[in-house]
Amino acid sequence: MNANDIDARLRAALEPTQLVVEDDGHKHIGHAGAREGGHFTVRITSPRFAGLTRVARHRLVYDALGPLGSQRIHALAIEAQAPGEPPAAAR
Repeated sequence: MNANDIDARLRAALEPTQLVVEDDGHKHIGHAGAREGGHFTVRITSPRFAGLTRVARHRLVYDALGPLGSQRIHALAIEAQAPGEPPAAAR
């Protein structure tokens, strides 16, 4: 799974108003987990997240990635918010 695969799956499932998928693999060269799958950061804004807890939002992201996500991604950092919410760093 690569950044384009992640982007496509999240767009199809969550209809985001904003989405950035970053491949962080270059930061983990030589790390043992790097052989098990990729390292990515996802910043996503979607109306589907309105009223949901952080954990529920993360579950939606993992559900959108399907079984390949758990098999092909070693680490996934997620910043998920609903439209109109401040970025996570500002909360």
